[in-house]
Amino acid sequence: MIKDIIIAIDGHSGCGKSTTSKLVAEHFKYNYLDSGAMYRSVALYLLRKNINYLEIEKIREEINNIKIEFKYVDGIQNTFLNDENVEDEIRRENISKVVSKYSSIPLIRKHLVSLQKELGKRKQIVVEGRDITTVVFPDAEIKIFMTAEIETRAKRRFEDIKFNNPDVTFSDVLLNLKERDDKDTSRSDSPLRIAEGSEIIDTTHLEIDEQVKKITDLIEKRFS
Repeated sequence: MIKDIIIAIDGHSGCGKSTTSKLVAEHFKYNYLDSGAMYRSVALYLLRKNINYLEIEKIREEINNIKIEFKYVDGIQNTFLNDENVEDEIRRENISKVVSKYSSIPLIRKHLVSLQKELGKRKQIVVEGRDITTVVFPDAEIKIFMTAEIETRAKRRFEDIKFNNPDVTFSDVLLNLKERDDKDTSRSDSPLRIAEGSEIIDTTHLEIDEQVKKITDLIEKRFS
């Protein structure tokens, strides 16, 4: 058993951090917080309202009407938006293409960071995203930054989404990742960067089980 800690994981899109983070949480019997699902849920809500990312005042009017929860369905954690299960819908490519535009808005980031901090107060949680180690939990007991070569990330993402998105090509996915990388690293508010003290894990040549073992071994060695 390890002590009660916050395991904070940041990294590029498509490097395997969501799947790996879930399995790390399962390994330690910790809660799991997918911050990306929260941003995707906000994007979905605003798209349904026909509010684009430039309409800041309209976003301000709606932001407190957005309720995001994580609930287990048949043993699998799902994302609920205002009591509706949107787990599948927020993973679709139309959301992937716009989520970085909404997530770069300071108003949205401030709102969700506050929620994330509240959810992490009791510790015993794995939190993953793009500003978790730098903004949300900069004092987390363990900070991990995951990365991989972009072609590898694009292949993984394409394999994940092609069944539900039959019209999407590998080139589409690769271009989307390049655009998201650029937006994530260049935005003025909470850009993606490697926090001081982070353990860097390159997953280019690692399968999911190898990624999980690398992280759990690291944590157990440090905190058992």
